[in-house]
Amino acid sequence: MILLLFFLNIILVEANAIEPNEILENKELEVQARIIGKELRCLVCQNEDIQNSNADIAKDLRKIVRLKLTEGQSKEEIIEFIHSKYGDFVLLSPPLRFNTAGLWLLPISFFIFLTFYFFRKR
Repeated sequence: MILLLFFLNIILVEANAIEPNEILENKELEVQARIIGKELRCLVCQNEDIQNSNADIAKDLRKIVRLKLTEGQSKEEIIEFIHSKYGDFVLLSPPLRFNTAGLWLLPISFFIFLTFYFFRKR
């Protein structure tokens, strides 16, 4: 039973890398900071958002997000600021444009190719 509870705890508990000195006193701004952090990719970890990354650059980005929120900037302004500094890679969902079309179309094309390859009649 204890082992089951241990594994459920590992699976169901969301791990955040936020350190206590990063947490904002204003709970509404902290919730907003966590939402923004879920949309930004860690530049070191690559497939991890900045909320869950322990990398130094993720920590710096979390601090920037919280600083901008306390200055009164909106979610869109903060994401645009970080996007302008680091490019499309920092966004977990990059925009669909001509130069990012491959990010969206290649996985779909690959899936269609594999489907036809494996399920063709022999």
